Amino acid sequence: MFRSLLLSIALMGATPVFAQEEAMTADRLISIIVDLDPSAQPTPAGIELTLEDIPVLVVFAPGADRMRAMVPIAAVEDVTPEEMNRMMQANFDTALDARYAVAQGRVWGVFIHPLAALEREQFISGLAQTVNLARTYGTLYSGGANVFGQGDSAQIYQELFEDLIGRGQDI
Repeated sequence: MFRSLLLSIALMGATPVFAQEEAMTADRLISIIVDLDPSAQPTPAGIELTLEDIPVLVVFAPGADRMRAMVPIAAVEDVTPEEMNRMMQANFDTALDARYAVAQGRVWGVFIHPLAALEREQFISGLAQTVNLARTYGTLYSGGANVFGQGDSAQIYQELFEDLIGRGQDI
């Protein structure tokens, strides 16, 4: 136990091997967004941009050290129980860092992260995943190309693949 304590004390002053990016700020986040979409527009809540013809709202609260990227997807009243179940399955294994969420009568794709710790590539990846949730809603329900863990989506994808492969058998 004494060795563990000494090791912990020694490591507290250790310099990280890899340099960290500077802390994310609202100004830096806005600069990244404008690089992605030069026609991005500030709003009272944050900034709106368009990626792949999908509107994205990014809000941030530096005092709370939080940011959120949001994409409107559908009216909650139009969502079937099966679709809601599928979104929850996707949140477990294919939505990745983005998530399906429900607020203000809408289904949203969202990416939420502490602001200061957010790195540029994480933010861009989170935006891409959020846009992909909107693009794949009703079909693959995916934030990207990966399936994480032991969820239900891999089996659903496999069944779809086998169905599509089987359709070509008569040709």
